[in-house]
Amino acid sequence: MGKAVLAYSGGLDTSVCVRWIKEKYDMDVYAVAIDLGEEADYEGIRQKALDIGAIGAEVIDAKEEFAREFVFPALKANACYEDRYPVSTSLGRPLIAKLVGEVAVRQKADAVAHGSTGKGNDQVRFEVTWACLFPQLRPIAPIREWSMSREEEIDYAKKHGIPVPVDKKSPYSYDTNLWGKSAEAGPLEDPWTEPPADVHQWTKDPDAAPDEPAYVEIGFEKGEPVSLDGDGASPADLITRLNALAGEHGVGRIDMMENRLVGIKSRETYECPAAVVLLAAHRDLESLCLERELAHYKRLLEIKYAELVYYGLWYGPLRRALDAFMEDTQQTVTGTVRMKLHKGNCLAVGRRSPYSLYSYELATYDKEDRFDQARAEGFIRLWGLSSQIAEQVRREAEKEQAP
Repeated sequence: MGKAVLAYSGGLDTSVCVRWIKEKYDMDVYAVAIDLGEEADYEGIRQKALDIGAIGAEVIDAKEEFAREFVFPALKANACYEDRYPVSTSLGRPLIAKLVGEVAVRQKADAVAHGSTGKGNDQVRFEVTWACLFPQLRPIAPIREWSMSREEEIDYAKKHGIPVPVDKKSPYSYDTNLWGKSAEAGPLEDPWTEPPADVHQWTKDPDAAPDEPAYVEIGFEKGEPVSLDGDGASPADLITRLNALAGEHGVGRIDMMENRLVGIKSRETYECPAAVVLLAAHRDLESLCLERELAHYKRLLEIKYAELVYYGLWYGPLRRALDAFMEDTQQTVTGTVRMKLHKGNCLAVGRRSPYSLYSYELATYDKEDRFDQARAEGFIRLWGLSSQIAEQVRREAEKEQAP
């Protein structure tokens, strides 16, 4: 009998996978749960895998590694897929796959398995990572192979005594890590339906959020957040604290139509309180510290960076090359941004940096103005000279071609 190491979350899909792999592949299953943050009972998840039939199970605490080695590089790149989704689940998958692969090698397993569907993005993220890092291991994707609907899957679980955290009345599928919480399935599959109130677990309804705004000062060093209101914290702790604060004020809800990698459109809902705030604060600090041409060109590469993460190419050469570029841009992104959180909104209302490129003497219209406006006329003439000549030639050509 062979052995498969399963990336185990404790949810419906991976719980069913434990028994299904044993039945269909005649393989023992070793379950690995990766703690990337915000789940409460990982010991319960580990025990659940054993109760279902796994021959072994373990939990790996990877919160700090996730925050420092995955979230912070993406933050430096302001990574938002299609300008809205902070790639939270996308960032977690390559780390989970790497750690599961390492366990599989240690366990002398023949295969690695995941609980992703054949129409989603996660199957790509898992299997591309395994192909890059562990090509000797066979990938197994049970849900891609069976033909059960969501309801049939729930029935299968109940038939075999597998406890699951959903039922037909509450069919949501969640994925959670420090950087965000996603929700799918059920009424969310209708793009016209407003997300029901019970979908949201991290964020307060903005209408019910405190009437008084909250202010938080976020300190950055070389593009990485290092403090909240002057208090230092580890990367994971800082994100966790900010998730709680921003979520209390209704910040971080995202409801969007998303273009999946496999070519279909999908309605996705996310709660990303800390991510939304930190991305806004980081962009604002960059606007103070980065030179214009660098800032504008970086924006083009940010779009590509987010796509690479979303498409499961974390371990590809382009992402590593872009990381080197992003890291270089962050050498002067140090300072503090004051954020205002109020009823679902977050705004940067103050920023300062020892590397600020803002000059009061050049920007002001008061008597302290030191900008030599007399130079503007010559600048304008030279700046527009090529356009002026081209337009004159175009007009002359039109006259010559006119009947």
